[in-house]
Amino acid sequence: MLDIDERGLDVTDRKILTTLYYKFAAKPVGLNTLAASISEDSNTVEEVYEPFLLRSGLIERTPKGRTVTQMAIEHIMDQNYQI
Repeated sequence: MLDIDERGLDVTDRKILTTLYYKFAAKPVGLNTLAASISEDSNTVEEVYEPFLLRSGLIERTPKGRTVTQMAIEHIMDQNYQI
């Protein structure tokens, strides 16, 4: 019903990961750019979604922006998630 996968990712979590991977080619992206690309408020991304994704090791915060980790890429490929 909530569409949560085995890693605990909901629809928006998966949208963030797939956008970082497919749209931005796994390169660092600024928070505002990421939020705009998924049609979400930047504060919501930073305060609601990002902490879980960081703790799970699926994204990293770098000086240049947010990026997906190898673990996230493998999960996207394993589950065949598309943007």
